[in-house]
Amino acid sequence: FSEKYLSTVGVKVDSKEVQIDTDTTIKLMIWDIAGKDSFSTLDNNYLKGSSGYMLVADGTRKNTIATAYKLQQHMEELLGPLPFCMLINKHDLKDEWQFSAANLDEVQSKNWTYYLTSAKEGENVNEAFSALGKVLVP
Repeated sequence: FSEKYLSTVGVKVDSKEVQIDTDTTIKLMIWDIAGKDSFSTLDNNYLKGSSGYMLVADGTRKNTIATAYKLQQHMEELLGPLPFCMLINKHDLKDEWQFSAANLDEVQSKNWTYYLTSAKEGENVNEAFSALGKVLVP
């Protein structure tokens, strides 16, 4: 998290180590593709080879919820079923949320693993990475 918001142009690549158990640590390569309403061939090349993914919706911006749904459908069409979870971010700004109880009910009805997160406060971020990492390790 940074107070300076930088919009991702193209793809931002980062990594994160996740402790799976006492004997296993994995390194996740994170490709932030800056969710868009449409996906180009170049974007598809970034997505190929993915083992899993996280959908991130900004709870204070309703349009990001629809974008996350479109991205999940796109990923499934492109790569088939992969492990994923949804993060509904900015939980620290709950009073400003445009993400309604009905939106949360919709996510729950899909039986998706989801987390209410705050990148600023660190709320449920490590938990989400750990849970996805554990699903990725055979």
